[in-house]
Amino acid sequence: AIQTSGNCIRNISSDQYAGAAADEVADPRPWAELLRQWSTFHPEFSYLPRKFKIAVIASPEDRAAMRLHDIGLELVKQDGVLGARVFVGGGMGRTPMIAPEINPFVKADDLLSYIEACLRVYNRYGRRDNIYKARIKILVHEIGADEYRRQVAEEFAHVKTLGIDPPFAELERISAYFAPPAFDAPDVEPDRSDPDFAVWLDQNVKAHKQPGYAIVNISLKPIGGIPGDASSAQIDVMADLAEKYSFDELRVTHAQNIVLPHVAKRDLYPVWQALNAAELANANLDLISDIIACPGLDYCSLANARSIPVAQKIATRFADPERQRDLGELKLKISGCINACGHHHAGHIGILGVDRKGVENYQLTLGGSGAEDVSIGKITGPGFDENGIVDAVERATYKYKELREPGERFVDTYRRVGMDPFKEAIYG
Repeated sequence: AIQTSGNCIRNISSDQYAGAAADEVADPRPWAELLRQWSTFHPEFSYLPRKFKIAVIASPEDRAAMRLHDIGLELVKQDGVLGARVFVGGGMGRTPMIAPEINPFVKADDLLSYIEACLRVYNRYGRRDNIYKARIKILVHEIGADEYRRQVAEEFAHVKTLGIDPPFAELERISAYFAPPAFDAPDVEPDRSDPDFAVWLDQNVKAHKQPGYAIVNISLKPIGGIPGDASSAQIDVMADLAEKYSFDELRVTHAQNIVLPHVAKRDLYPVWQALNAAELANANLDLISDIIACPGLDYCSLANARSIPVAQKIATRFADPERQRDLGELKLKISGCINACGHHHAGHIGILGVDRKGVENYQLTLGGSGAEDVSIGKITGPGFDENGIVDAVERATYKYKELREPGERFVDTYRRVGMDPFKEAIYG
């Protein structure tokens, strides 16, 4: 949900599997909606120095890059009581930072008051003389997490006296709009005799909390296609499938794919058949061809370089499905400028397009992650032209295959051996 007011943008996001994932301690969507309503027309939000983004997750697996937001909330339970771990000061862009933990547990009853205190401290000290230093991540970095934490605790003690936390009945009212559908399918496993269907099941289908159901990820990353793009006919197909098989619901993910959150296991094969006929059954979720790419210079006036052609060339280079599966989970992300809309800082392999005296140049970063093992990628060295960056990515994967140990993802191997072996392989 996005709200705009004055010069700030409030983007409150939650997990794409929210309300369906088997590992959730609660449904984060009512909390996201409560925060949206609280922040709309809120006077503190009307005069913020710059934009402000909040993410809410409810499982140990972070599927929303929670710690790369201005405020990140992980719903948790402590002795049976619902609350949240609170992280403040994350962000990408020109100065990527990972949000430190400000409070390990804030009771659900106090959550809005605590976030209000976080916001007040930012609004009090946030830089208004320099647009590049006006984000909360800069404030937390400059005064330090401990001092920010101390001031938030002091402000929270005052805010609690104002009685702004809503009654539990309000959360119940909002939660009613996110009530689970009428699940009634038997818990039967699909027939895996079709090998292509079995591969798609393993790669694109995730566990649902309700027995008899599954979460279907529709990859919008065909080999050689534009990442995240779909034709009008394909959109119609997805809408029809959602209506027929997923209680009339589908979701767009931050990875530029589509989710059917509630599909009965008995219906997985006909869903796959329909997707396959529409060229939407790419079994490449979280593989190297499942690329996040911003619009780049082709469409964006802020961009310094093109993103889409680079993504197309990399996907084509790694077109062989078996080769992709052999590489395993490898998240590749491309941004056409320093604003990092393609999340390149958080890619296992990240690519940043920059302008070098009027020529498009691509920097390569390794070791980033937007998941629960969050990290910021490091630049390998000098940049490349459009074809050179594709070769560099391939050389990095060769080195990974040479060095990996059983069960290691690309990012795990990089963290174990460091940059030097990859740098040598990339540059010679």
